[in-house]
Amino acid sequence: MSTQYNLLVCVLYMLVFSVLEITGTKKFPALIVFGDSTVDAGNNNQIPTLAKSNFLPYGQDFEGGKPTGRFCNGRLATDFLAEMLGIKHSIPAYLDPAFGIEDFATGVTFASAATGYDVATSSLLAVIPLSEELVYFKEYLQKLSSFLGKDGAVETTRKSLYFISVGTNDFILNYFTVPGRSSHFTVDEYEDFLLGMARNFLIDLYSLGARKIVLTGLPPSGYLPVAKTLNHVSGIPNLEELNEASKDLNIKLQNLVASLSKQLKGIKLVYADIYNPTLHIIHNPNLYGFENTEEGCCGTGTFELGILCKAANALSCPDPSKYVFWDSVHPTEKVYDIMANILMDTTISQLLK
Repeated sequence: MSTQYNLLVCVLYMLVFSVLEITGTKKFPALIVFGDSTVDAGNNNQIPTLAKSNFLPYGQDFEGGKPTGRFCNGRLATDFLAEMLGIKHSIPAYLDPAFGIEDFATGVTFASAATGYDVATSSLLAVIPLSEELVYFKEYLQKLSSFLGKDGAVETTRKSLYFISVGTNDFILNYFTVPGRSSHFTVDEYEDFLLGMARNFLIDLYSLGARKIVLTGLPPSGYLPVAKTLNHVSGIPNLEELNEASKDLNIKLQNLVASLSKQLKGIKLVYADIYNPTLHIIHNPNLYGFENTEEGCCGTGTFELGILCKAANALSCPDPSKYVFWDSVHPTEKVYDIMANILMDTTISQLLK
């Protein structure tokens, strides 16, 4: 790629950014994302792991019917948020070789499906630990500085919106499913352990220049089709305990947000509740046009996930928009769209003031 091309792209980027700032249609120069499969746009495609979804039926409703590595039939909540904020149509994965810094300058996700706050969680399926997502972010900042210049990179870093969605796997994939952490921690102790990881991550992110941060809580994991199937077959995990653990950690995360908001000068840190909105959708499907809240669309919808969805594609539902769940773990594009709208109204609006 020529120097002239890089310069032209940089100038155009700065001009568009300036115009959007003046007109008030763009409040953040970029959306920077960390977390797990709820916000991974394909980073796991580039690493040796079974936690992948870069094949149909995943992505069947994405642009051009293309499977990108998103664990969904289409776009994720962060994609919708980026569009609502006037940033871009979708957020690319940092490790995707099809994209470069000219794309990442306005938004990028470092997320890795099957990861968690706990490094032991990421080790289960050999995915990218949250700490390594931060290492990639540091590399990104160096590239951003070369692309925009030091001052431009510092300003973009400070004004960008940061979105963190992680934690569900620590309970459903790790603590309540495999031996290890559960033999060393009570549920309450493990929540505190995860809270410490969350605190360290947020402080590290702040130290790298992030100021406007959305931290999402956990969903009601006991309602996931795969959790119900596992519980029916083996009694593990206990669905009530799973939901209680999610609620308890959510309360602790809210307290953490309040504490760090006082401790870290200039930070705008907000907590995003996804537990209650998800529960409302599941308990009131007719209000949203859903017909099935029990099974996922792909395969039988009871246990299929990742490569199993590909194997059982012939059994998949004809209309994902009628389903809350796409596979046995992840929501459909329609749910992500609804959640993005809710987050805009209840959470991100606080950062737009």
